[in-house]
Amino acid sequence: MNIAIIILAAGTSSRLNNQPKQLIEWEGRTLLRRVVDTALSTTFRPVVVVVGANKNRITPELDGLPVTIIDNQHWPQGLSSSVKTGLAAVYLTQKEIDAVVFLLTDQPHVDRGLLLQLVQVYEETGKGIVASGYANSLGVPALFDRKYISELLSLEGDQGAKWIIKNHPDDCTEVPFEPGSVDLDTSQDVELFLGL
Repeated sequence: MNIAIIILAAGTSSRLNNQPKQLIEWEGRTLLRRVVDTALSTTFRPVVVVVGANKNRITPELDGLPVTIIDNQHWPQGLSSSVKTGLAAVYLTQKEIDAVVFLLTDQPHVDRGLLLQLVQVYEETGKGIVASGYANSLGVPALFDRKYISELLSLEGDQGAKWIIKNHPDDCTEVPFEPGSVDLDTSQDVELFLGL
C-alpha cells in the first residue's frame, strides 16, 4: 500500500513573536526534526515537508534527509495553500498513492506507533478518513484516502484537513490520541510544555 506523508511547516508562528515554532528544541531536537524523523521511521513515502514563512531559517534542519521539501509561496493565504502545495509535491514524486497522512510540527507527542495505527485502522475498517481524537474533537494527524484528494485541493483560506473530517462523519473513524491536545501556539503554551 502506498501511503504518503505531508508535514505542514509553512506557518509564521505569529503568536510566538515570530520565533518559528518549528525550531523549538525539546529533548535535544527541534520540533520540525522530531516530526520528520518520526515520519521517516515508517516505510511510508514520499515524506513531503511544506515550508513557507520561515523557510530560510528552517530548511537547514532538513539537510541531508530523504524528504521532498516544497516552498509554499502562497502561505499568507492560509492553511489550505499548504495542503494543496503538499499534495502537488506528492503527485510529482509518486502518482500512485492510496492515501495521504497530514502532520503538523507543533504536536510533539506524535510517534511512529500512532502513524502505523492510523494506517492499520484504515486497512481494517475501509473508512476513507482516519483522524486522531483528542479534546473532544477529531483532527490531525489524519489519514485521507485518495478519493478525498480533489476535495482537499478545493479547500480555501484557512480551511484545513479538519474541515473535510467534519464534512464526512459517516466515512470517518477515530484513533484516540489524547496527547494531541498539546498544541504549541503561544509563548505560554511553549513555556508550559518545556516546563519553564
